[in-house]
This record gives sequence, C-alpha cells and structure tokens, in this order.
Amino acid sequence: MNRSHLVPRVHAAGPPNFELHTLGWRAFQDLCAVVLREVLNQFAQPFADTNDGGRDGAFYGLWNNSMSGFELPEETYVMQCKFMAVPGQTLTFSSVEEELAKIAKLVSHGLCDTYILMTNARLTGESEKKIRAEILAQGVKTARILSSSWLNQTIAENQRLRMLVPRVYGLGDLSQILDERAYSQARALLDYLQQDLATFVPTDSYRNAARAVSDHGFCLLLGEPAVGKSVIAATLAMTALDSWGCLTVRADTPSDVVDHWNVNETNQFFWIDDAFGSVRHEQALTDDWARRMPKIMAAVRGGARVVLTSRDYIYRAARPSLKEYAYPLLREQKVVIDVAKLTVGERRQIVYNHMRLGDQSVEFRGEVKPHLALFAEQEPFLPEVARRLGNSAFTQGFAPSADSVREFMAKPNAFLKDVYQGVESSHLAALALVYQAGELDAPLEISSSEKRELVSLIGSDVTATSNALLVLEGTFLRRAASINSVGGEECWTFRHPTLREGFATFIADNPNLLKLLIEGLDDAGILTQLDCGSEEHRGTLVVVPPSLYLTVARRMYGMRADGRPLRVTDRWRLNHAWFAFLASRCSRKFLETYLSIDPDIIARSLNFGPYLSAVPEPALLARLHEFGLLSSSQREAIVDGVGDLAVEIPDSGWLTDRNLLSLISDEERVALLNRVREELMPELNVTVNDWYFNEQGDSAEEYYGPLLEALVEYQDEFSKRGDGGAARAFSRAIEKVEILQFEAQHWQNDGEDMESRRQRSASQSLLSRLRDRDSDQAESGGRSIFDDVDR
Repeated sequence: MNRSHLVPRVHAAGPPNFELHTLGWRAFQDLCAVVLREVLNQFAQPFADTNDGGRDGAFYGLWNNSMSGFELPEETYVMQCKFMAVPGQTLTFSSVEEELAKIAKLVSHGLCDTYILMTNARLTGESEKKIRAEILAQGVKTARILSSSWLNQTIAENQRLRMLVPRVYGLGDLSQILDERAYSQARALLDYLQQDLATFVPTDSYRNAARAVSDHGFCLLLGEPAVGKSVIAATLAMTALDSWGCLTVRADTPSDVVDHWNVNETNQFFWIDDAFGSVRHEQALTDDWARRMPKIMAAVRGGARVVLTSRDYIYRAARPSLKEYAYPLLREQKVVIDVAKLTVGERRQIVYNHMRLGDQSVEFRGEVKPHLALFAEQEPFLPEVARRLGNSAFTQGFAPSADSVREFMAKPNAFLKDVYQGVESSHLAALALVYQAGELDAPLEISSSEKRELVSLIGSDVTATSNALLVLEGTFLRRAASINSVGGEECWTFRHPTLREGFATFIADNPNLLKLLIEGLDDAGILTQLDCGSEEHRGTLVVVPPSLYLTVARRMYGMRADGRPLRVTDRWRLNHAWFAFLASRCSRKFLETYLSIDPDIIARSLNFGPYLSAVPEPALLARLHEFGLLSSSQREAIVDGVGDLAVEIPDSGWLTDRNLLSLISDEERVALLNRVREELMPELNVTVNDWYFNEQGDSAEEYYGPLLEALVEYQDEFSKRGDGGAARAFSRAIEKVEILQFEAQHWQNDGEDMESRRQRSASQSLLSRLRDRDSDQAESGGRSIFDDVDR
C-alpha cells in the first residue's frame, strides 16, 4: 500500500525541531499519551497522580503488535514520561537514576516486562547505552528510549497527532510539516494566533468541534465573550490546512462565503467570527444568513467546511430568524458547540499555560501559585482573564491572595478600567487610534487632521504613538496580516474583543476625547460602535451623551444626504446597519434630533419592498410608532403596502415579523388574510408557474425557499383559523413547488464531480475514528499541575 501521501514534504534544512520544553510537565505527559494511543495504537491506562507508588507520569498496559509497526514483545509494558524544562538539555544517567528502584518494584509485581522512556531531552549514544543497561539490570526484558529526535520526527510525519495536539503548530518551523501551497496561509494564521496557540489546550469543546467539521462540514461555536471561540476556530483552520489541505478563507459575512466558494475546489475552509454581530445582534447579518443559507449548505455538501462563532446571547436573538426547520444541520447538537463547558482539569491546564508562558516574574508566580486552583474553579471561568493574570501589564498593584485572585476573575472589567486609567499617554493614544480604525494600518501613517488632533489631545505625538504600538503588541494589541490579504498587508487590532469593549467603557467618561473619536470613525464605525440612548448596549458599545447627539445625527445624515446609497463597499449590509442603528440603538430624543435634520426619512422608509422579514425599514417605522412619532395616515400606508406584497410576491413576513406585528392591528391582520384568500388563493397555479418560468439557474433551495416559506406559513395560518379549504389549496401549491425544486436540484447535481465526493468522504472518515481522550484525572492530593509553574 502506497502511504507516501500521508507524509508531508520537509522543506527546512535539518531535522524537524519543536520547542517541546515550553509545554510544561502535564501537557508533555498528555502529548505522550496521544502518541502512545494514536501513533503507536496501544491501549494505555494512566497511573493516577495519587497513591501511584512513584509512577508519576507513566502509562501501562499489554503491548499489542497487531496494532503497531513498533515491534516489541507482546507482554506488559510501562511507558515513563521524562520532561525537561530547559531547552536542549541532554538526558543523562543521573536524570533517571531515581527511577531504577521504582522499575525493580514494578518488575517484582509483574507489571513491567518492557520499559519505554519517552523524553523531550537529547540523547547521546553513550548515555543511551548506559541507561538501557541499568534499566535491564532491574529485571526488565526489553527497554527502549524515545528521545526528542524521535518525538520531533513523529510530530512532523503525523498529521493526526498535530490535529489532536495543535499546540505543536506554534512550536516549530512550519515549512517542515506543510507543503508550499499551505505555507503562506499557515504563516498568516500563526500571525493571528501568536501566543494563543502556545497556550492552547485541546479541550472537549475543541475535539467536538473538530468532529463536527469533519463529519458534517459545519460547526457553530457558542459562548460568552473571552471563552476562546476564535482561538478554537483559528486552530481548526490550521488543522484543516494541514490535515485536509484546505484553502482557508476568513470571511466577514455569508455573502463573502458565497462569493469565495469555488465549486471546482472541493477543499475550502471558511471561518466567520461573530457571525450574527460582534457585540450585539445585527439583524442585517442574520437576514443575510437566512437568505444565503441554501447556497452555503450546497457548498458544505460539495466539500467546503464552514465554522461560525457567536456570543451565545447574540445567537439566541438571531435564532428565530434563521428558520432552522429549513436547515437541519442547525438543529443537530453535534454541530452546535458550547465552548464555555470546560472540565476542572482543562481549566487548570489553561491557567497553568498562561502563567508559565506569561511574563510574570518567578516571585509573582510563586506568590500566586497556592491560589491558582481556586482561580480555575471560579464561575464564570474566562480563559482571556486567565491570560491577563499571567501578564504583568494587567496586574499592576495586584497583591496575590485568595480574595484578590477570586475578585480578579469575578470582576475583570473593573480591573481593566483601572489598567487603562494608569497607562501612559502614548499608549492611550495608540489604543484610541486602533479603536477608532477597527484595523489600523501597520506601519502607522496619520494623514487626517482628526487623528492628529486626537493624538495631540491625549498628550502624545505621532512618533511616541507609533512606538507605543510596538510596546503594546502581545498584551493589548495584535499585529497580523489578513488571512485573505493578497500582499500580506499587516494591521493592528485589539488582541481580544473584551479589551476593545473595556476601552469603549473607559473612553466614554471623557466627552472631549469622545467627540474627537466619533468624528474620526468611518461610516461603518458610526453604525456599529455607538449607542445613543437605547439602554440595551450591555456595556459593550461607546455610549454617546445627549450633548453629542447632533454630532452623530449629522454624520448619519451625511451618509445619505446626496440621495445616493451609503458610500461603503458592502452597501446591502451597511444599509441594513444604518436602519438598525436608528431602530435599536437610539432613544426618543436622538430620533427627534435626527428627524429635525432629515424630516423625509419617514416618507422614504414607507417605500419598503420584499421580503418583509429581511427588509430593514419596518424596524425603524415600528420604533417611531412606539415613540408616537408616526402619524395615523403613515401607519395606514404601511398596512396598504404590506397587503400588496402579501398577495403579489407572495410575502408572508407580516405574519411573524415582530416589527410589523406592532404596526398592524388584529382587525387589520384578519383583513389582510381575507385579501390573501380572495386574491392570491385563486391564482396560486399562476403564481407558481411564474416562479418556474423566471428561474435563472440559481440554487434550487435558495430560489424556491422564499416561495415555499410563504406558502407554508399561509397554510399554517389558515389551518389555525379552521379554514380547511384554504389550507388544502395552499398544501397542493406546496407539493407542486417541492416537485419543481426537486427537479431543479436533480439537474443542478447531475454534472457533479463524483471523484471530489469520494475524496470528501475519505477525508471525513479521518476524524470519524477519533476516540475520546482519557477523562480528566482529578487532582486530589497528588502532584499539582501548578507544581512547576514558578520554575
């Protein structure tokens, strides 16, 4: 059997080398367990840390040669892990001398015919000879020593191992494990991940997500801010690049997925962060997902893999609009992963990694070590806050104690605000520029007068601010090339969304600074980063005081004052965002301010079109009606327009859209339904035929989906009202549309490349064989994971 395709090419000079000394003793032990199970294919029982008779970091079992190409006698074996924290350290006899008595005891109990020592240390020929001889002298029949060179080569040759222990991607030269096509994208991913990959813990959430992507081609990662959704998504992108050779696209919207999907490229990985909004639900994004989902699911069936992330409270707001009944994958619990569910062992490993690899002094780590287990048990547990504890920039004036550690996790925003208040002016200017830009070009160039004035007001200058960006890299800021960037252009962003949100809260306390910041925001920033009195911002947006309402209103008006669409690239999305801002993030006072400079906004909003559940104008009209800013004649014009769309399209959005429900009375709803019965029902065959003859070769699901949705909702409504005749008429129309949709799908799929389907099936089987890692070993009196955190 030809296995050459399983081993990636090696490009870098010399043997592969991974910085395994940075793992820590527990993570190295976990790596050894994965090697034993997934590479050597052996069933392994770990010795518990408690009452282990000196067998810490060891595994035992009965060797099975039928499962491994690593020939050993089929007898009892013990594998001992030996971790060295110093890079390049050589394994000497003195390093293992204390183990000899333990080995003799194991032999006397019939537990150790074969002894395997796996270490990240170097091994000379002379040392190997002497150590083996001494181990054999204890009564062992066979002894093997697997040193760092063997372990490094094993990692370089085994994609599955890297998938299960993805931290190794950040520990070595990628050119040793990836081919040339994947190398540049992998570098961009690592630029994004930076320290995140070095501290990454492969949790159950990660493994479940990997299964979902492999088995279903789709995964939705949910969780509160700072729980690690984006890091898991980026790590999945790296493993997809390595294990499946996927081309990675980091998209911003569902439209980006559709635009970049190549039907002739079966291996594409799409990663969309904050799919339904970054800090609050953005209805425009959700509507776009609902509209594009048929094509996205077609891409998944064709071999693409899609990973979305969302804050859980945003997904809950978006879920009713996603029409999950039409997309069964969204109903499968196997593809919706709650990232916040972490075991105690996983939490402790996360805290350990951040403390060990952070920049805290040895003295600080020693003082805080007794309280780290308590820190890992706090609710909610936030990995991002654990990162801050390991970084001295976030712990100025922090006195390690049980109470302070508990409070640091429980009240991260309060600590963060104190940190921002204490930073020097050049650092504050750098953070303000990054906040204002969203993505600030690197290297820094300040051309606008607003930005120069902002820097000056804070008390800095361009040179000091530019230098501050470099100082803040890795703590508050991230510098990375865009994954989709053609030229590899770099930009500055906040290292984590919660750092950005904390800065928004901090800066809102300074009105003069806030005015300059607002004036420097681009159109997208105005629409997505400000709140003008909604009282529903959850502390994540910049709250604009009434004194600045006119400033924001003029910017809003200026986006459309010339009568043209918004001057932005993604016009459809930002048009929705424009209406959504007025409809959901404004008080009555702000809307009155805006109406004073744009009195024609109501008349323009009355000219809404289909489809009612997706168009943005009704939300604004409902808000104006709520505040008594809509006249009775204007509200009646809305009802008339809805009636025309209900019959002519047909559009059933008025039955379920919450905004329209508030604008239409119960009597008017009955009248509209009667109009549907009298005008649409007799013409159902004509309507269906019109849809058929207007088909332009689009995705069958996407094209016929809105029509089916309307017919089903009308059928359900008539059934609830006891009108069986009308319900049956719509049921017959539904059957006809389903037949047309099926035939269209058949023709679209007829020319599909079967070889690509077979390749996809083969790649999916890789992860379907994934077995759960041994459950966490509770630390109740044995060696603490934090034992060497201060060494």
